[in-house]
Amino acid sequence: MIWSTIVFSGLITYLLRFSMIALIKREMLTEKTKIVLSYVPSAVFPAIIFPAVFLDVNGYLLQIDNPKILAAGIAVIFGLISKNLILTIFSGLISYWIIIFAF
Repeated sequence: MIWSTIVFSGLITYLLRFSMIALIKREMLTEKTKIVLSYVPSAVFPAIIFPAVFLDVNGYLLQIDNPKILAAGIAVIFGLISKNLILTIFSGLISYWIIIFAF
């Protein structure tokens, strides 16, 4: 019974949130609204990444010599140079693996 309640609640929540996006007509949005909405992915991405890179399990800031921070720095530099999202992600992953296995 509890699992069906959880699944049902999740489904209702998903449908309510999805309906706001799916049912709106693109023509109804003003140009200013379209411009503002184009920044949403750029605003959400750092909010997801920052805690994963800079905070530990208890919510404390990590030291600068932490492998996650070093790999993120390498990925940022690589991303600025390459301007390629996939290569940036792979450079961050590979540099993280090298750092944790080499040191």
